[in-house]
Amino acid sequence: YHIFALTMNCLLFIELGGQNLLITNPRDIPGLVKELAKYPFTAMTGVNTLFNALLNNKEFQQLDFSSLHLSAGGGMPVQNVVAERWVKLTGQYLLEGYGLTECAPLVSVNPHDIDYHSGSIGLPVPSTEAKLVDDDDNEVAPGEAGELCVKGPQVMLGYWQRPDATDEIIKDGWLHTGDIAVMDEDGFLRIVDRKKDMILVSGFNVYPNEIEDVVMQHSGVQEVAAVGVPSGSSGEAVKLFVVKKDPALTDDALITFCRRHLTGYKVPKQVEFREELPKSNVGKILRRELRDEARGKVDNKA
Repeated sequence: YHIFALTMNCLLFIELGGQNLLITNPRDIPGLVKELAKYPFTAMTGVNTLFNALLNNKEFQQLDFSSLHLSAGGGMPVQNVVAERWVKLTGQYLLEGYGLTECAPLVSVNPHDIDYHSGSIGLPVPSTEAKLVDDDDNEVAPGEAGELCVKGPQVMLGYWQRPDATDEIIKDGWLHTGDIAVMDEDGFLRIVDRKKDMILVSGFNVYPNEIEDVVMQHSGVQEVAAVGVPSGSSGEAVKLFVVKKDPALTDDALITFCRRHLTGYKVPKQVEFREELPKSNVGKILRRELRDEARGKVDNKA
């Protein structure tokens, strides 16, 4: 179960008179592609990790995409390199939006006729207000990062029989999402990262999404997760967990690549290669598990 798939895929197309193709195990990419090959599918929704896995599957690359009219990404930010490869292969731009279960789920979405991928999650949907606030709950100026807060008819009344949890997330009618975002002067929103995933390096805020977006541009990388680990000199440092696409890729080569594309304090200090990264049932990479594991190793050494 995931609110994005339930509403944007299942319920929406039932309402429109369409059919849904049930994929029993989306982690089985070859099996998923085999099912897709049987039907002239017109719409596909998914998360970034799913789109990336499909793009790296040779059988998927041979499918007929002539009937595809809508590709929608949600659940986690769509990386630029994935979006660019998707439109090159399918001819359809990835329409990115944003929502959460507590908002049933839609908060914002890009115009349906968008013809490029900007990394934006679009504009708030009708009857929905959005604002960005700092740690003191003061609104930030356009272009500045702040926590995204939402007010609208789709916002939940609260968590069932959990008033304390409700009071933590809903304040004066505004739902605090826990996501850090930036709003431009036209009102378009862009998610920077989860507030709890932010890495503090020498007093500077470092957001894993930015690091991961850069690392994914390296041709030898298939998947990546960036987390913060304790550092005696800077408080925290960036560590990468990487799944290789090129077996010859080294940590030195990857760090050198990052130095060319990132400000000094954002450059990863550690790289660990893995055969796979831990994911949730819906395919989101579980940074928390990797962060806890990495910090546990530091504690054990201490």
